[in-house]
Amino acid sequence: MSTNSGTDIANSLPLVPVRMVNEWVYCPRLAYLEWVEGEWADTSDTVAGRRTHARVDSGGGRLPQPDAPDDPMAKAHAVTLSSSRLGIIAKMDVVELKDGHVTPIDFKKGKRPHVAAGAYEPERVQVCAQAMILEDNGYTVSRGIIWFAGSRERVFVDFDEQLRATTLEAIAGLRSAAQAHHRPPPLEDSPKCPRCALAGICLPDETNIAAGGKPPRQLNPADDAALPLYVQTPGAKVRKRGERLLVESGDDRVEVAMMDVSQLSLFGPTYITTQALHGLLRAGKPVSWFSTGGWFLGHTMGTGHKNVLIRRAQFKAAFDETACLQIARELVVAKIRNSRTMLRRNWRKEHGMSEKPTVLASLKRSATSALAAGNNSTLLGHEGAAASVYFSFFSKMLAQRTDHHLPTFSFLHRNRRPPKDPVNSMLSLGYAVLAREFTTTISAVGLDPYQGMFHQPRHGRPALALDLMEPFRSIVADSCVISTINNCEIGAEDFVFNGPSCSLTTSGRKAFLSAFERRMARKTTHPVFGYRISMRRLIEVQVRLFSRFLQGEIDQFPHYMPR
Repeated sequence: MSTNSGTDIANSLPLVPVRMVNEWVYCPRLAYLEWVEGEWADTSDTVAGRRTHARVDSGGGRLPQPDAPDDPMAKAHAVTLSSSRLGIIAKMDVVELKDGHVTPIDFKKGKRPHVAAGAYEPERVQVCAQAMILEDNGYTVSRGIIWFAGSRERVFVDFDEQLRATTLEAIAGLRSAAQAHHRPPPLEDSPKCPRCALAGICLPDETNIAAGGKPPRQLNPADDAALPLYVQTPGAKVRKRGERLLVESGDDRVEVAMMDVSQLSLFGPTYITTQALHGLLRAGKPVSWFSTGGWFLGHTMGTGHKNVLIRRAQFKAAFDETACLQIARELVVAKIRNSRTMLRRNWRKEHGMSEKPTVLASLKRSATSALAAGNNSTLLGHEGAAASVYFSFFSKMLAQRTDHHLPTFSFLHRNRRPPKDPVNSMLSLGYAVLAREFTTTISAVGLDPYQGMFHQPRHGRPALALDLMEPFRSIVADSCVISTINNCEIGAEDFVFNGPSCSLTTSGRKAFLSAFERRMARKTTHPVFGYRISMRRLIEVQVRLFSRFLQGEIDQFPHYMPR
């Protein structure tokens, strides 16, 4: 049932959902992230809450008009009313009418807390706001009720002057923050954070540490169980049946639950039905498109992140030459240092160690010079010089295999478009898949992957994704190439040559992508924050922190540079 009274308040701000007023009292930052910035993340608690509300959300019953209560007793479910005076709107679980008085009843999934008021303040404020909406629509309200499904208990809420004042203050606070585009600071060392669904998005401790706070807790240790689904067999088709995806190729069929898929990657002449595509878009799961050789062509997503303020901050920085140069310098320095770390860690003794100190010293000098670069051209020169040194000695990290595959994995220099040997072929695929990972993560966070700070915008090139992945090229993509060769996971039969170009076969891509996924799932210690998380989760943390940096919430972007 839905009704409205009066006209909207005289500003451009939409009506505030009363549920967000509850969140504001609980944690102002949580309310802002959810309502203003459109962030959301499901947990077992939110899913259980939806189950609790399923019956009342289906509607039913009828609430008489306030001036004509033709029924001495009535009950209505899922009643939507608003107040233009207060600028709020609520979908009330149940509204009961008895003897001319109405009572809003709000359902909660848990058990009644043992506190003096019978319920915590955010829940009491939520019911009070519902009562004030009913009053503004002409009804007489004497009290409210909170029903705790876990303990099957009712708690009565009296709307005294103090509760009403608290409710009005919360409404005004949330509306003011939304109008000013001011994200409230995170809570400090709060026990509320570990159970919060948005802890991994809010990053309260990571944000506070920049201001001299305590080392961050690992508030979201569990990674998303969903994983990417790769489809690369020519002619394979992806279709949807219920809440499952079916991948069909000839007589072969693979079936997977859609909830277990984080994103879909299609290589070459593979197909997806409209129904499957719609299902993935509704679930917020991107579809990435690659050429047969593994070149990243683009991705398909839903309506995208709705927080334009993040993109506004991004474009403001992108048109500031000083800010761009500073960001670019730090990205290049992080890339060079991580490349140096890879050589230092993986240089194999059988290649001789005499050149190693000189190479590491050269890369260290390049990093120092890049940090002092006065313009983009100079910075590009230092980056190019460091890359030349790094790839000149890349083969020192590859095992001297004594089997007949040895000539296949010789490496002299980096080449691409097309890659001309197996090692370069794997490097190109690794960079393409890593670019896909950053592109989808950047889009999910709300940034524009096509507006970079270091890489210049060009049609179809995800410049920001290429920017932010620079420090991860060696740590993720190069690491996968080295491990697949050194562990004999791939052989000469996994490559095909066509003129001067070399590409992976279907079996070769499968082996390499398996190595890539293992690398993304492997736990790593964040060198700044000290906790252990998967590489995929770390990339999301870094992208979110970059958005906080662009918006001025933290003064410095902490780069990932393992020792």
